[in-house]
Amino acid sequence: MAADKRGNKTVRDLLLSLVVLGFVVFVIYLFVPHDSHADPVKVVPYNVELGQARRVAPFPVAGPEGLSADWRSTSVTFNGADPADTTWHIGFVDPEQQYVAVEQGNTRTDPFVASVTLDSHRDGTRTVQAGGLTWERWTGGRYTALVNRQPHVTTVVMGTAPDSQLTQMAAALKLRGGH
Repeated sequence: MAADKRGNKTVRDLLLSLVVLGFVVFVIYLFVPHDSHADPVKVVPYNVELGQARRVAPFPVAGPEGLSADWRSTSVTFNGADPADTTWHIGFVDPEQQYVAVEQGNTRTDPFVASVTLDSHRDGTRTVQAGGLTWERWTGGRYTALVNRQPHVTTVVMGTAPDSQLTQMAAALKLRGGH
């Protein structure tokens, strides 16, 4: 009989422990924010980095002007440590909730574009006019891209957004700075 009572006591202790644990989990759940309607996009300001890039980069740096507030910047990086391999990046979520990014670099064009677009390639001879510039269209990788080649810099507008949004971003870019 002693073994029987010991077994019942162990089961009872287990159930009590589960009730206490359940209560603790419930209390933690009450204090953790869980707004399912909150916007998951965290806006990142980019004006400071854009200004720095325009002062330091060996090429004119592209920054968008005149876009609506529905275009939200989500990432920005500038790497100017090596003047022969300087890069600029700014990422956005467009009004249709798609990704659009601007990438610039002064290294060899084709490897740079393939790297930032995750292996896109030139779409025949197709081009787009935007912002007074001619842009090559690239496809096939993870992103569709518009590519503008200048003597000392390649500018890429790329993303998951439709061509109309990529073209709108390309048209909004203003090149300033560089030396």
